[in-house]
Amino acid sequence: MRTLRFHEYGSPLDVVRLDEADIPTPGPGQIRITVQACGLNPADWALCDGLFAGTLPRGIGLEVSGIVDAIGSDVTDVEVGDPVLGPAPFRGATAGASDHAVLDRWFPRPPGLDPIAAAALPMAVETAHHGLAGLGVPESADGITVFVNGAGTTVGYAAVQMALRRGARVIASAGKTHADALRALGAQVTDYGEGMAERVLESAGGRVDLALDTAPVSNCLPEVVRTVGKPADALTVSDFAAAHELGVRTQFSENAIHDPGRVLGDHARLAAEGRFTVPIARTFRLEDWRTAAELSLSGRPGGKLILRLV
Repeated sequence: MRTLRFHEYGSPLDVVRLDEADIPTPGPGQIRITVQACGLNPADWALCDGLFAGTLPRGIGLEVSGIVDAIGSDVTDVEVGDPVLGPAPFRGATAGASDHAVLDRWFPRPPGLDPIAAAALPMAVETAHHGLAGLGVPESADGITVFVNGAGTTVGYAAVQMALRRGARVIASAGKTHADALRALGAQVTDYGEGMAERVLESAGGRVDLALDTAPVSNCLPEVVRTVGKPADALTVSDFAAAHELGVRTQFSENAIHDPGRVLGDHARLAAEGRFTVPIARTFRLEDWRTAAELSLSGRPGGKLILRLV
């Protein structure tokens, strides 16, 4: 089968290649799917640079949708031919950006949710859920103001919708690409960049209760800290180095790890009903992965980038 993977660590554009590999076999508690679509994420490129280093070669592609074509032992909740979506394991010789992928966790793909839209969900939904849960945004957040920095990212866009559904007042920083759409969802939107903290404080009428940073790593985390009462009222899903220096929490801190449970399945149903979305910038054939990678690595993809396998 075709698969995107790397045989050595280094710059993604230097080490990733389109290979031929054996079709994986699902083990106990696993399923295998014929991959229809696979999302690309900054985390893929971090793996190439040595994040969670292990045995090589390693596959990339951390979120997929497709059709079940094989079932391991002890699996009773799915049948061959069922459409599913889910996160793809990333420690094996192949991962999601392949003609076939083995999954440890999966959710039914509801009728009305196409494979491309389904593949855009797993990383954004689960990362946003972890961030909001670690930050302490309650399920009923009436009277709470949440600032989402980097709301134009897929994770930020998802987090805004989740916080609004919980009843929070949401202030979001975003560029022009998604600003109008975020306002239509119900968020108060300000531009990022110089003076962001002052604009947020003005919009909120004072300091916000909680702040979630989903922006790409830059020097903006000090600005985020200025919008809250104390650094621990902020959490970042990206800038871990600055978080350590500033006293900001991270998604991987001890108190910020939460079982995602059915959150992905729930949001897949909402997406099928048109009540939740992750913005998709472009789709690419698997053979055109390099163009997709270059756009992703630019830091301004404009939304989720999806590889189409069929």
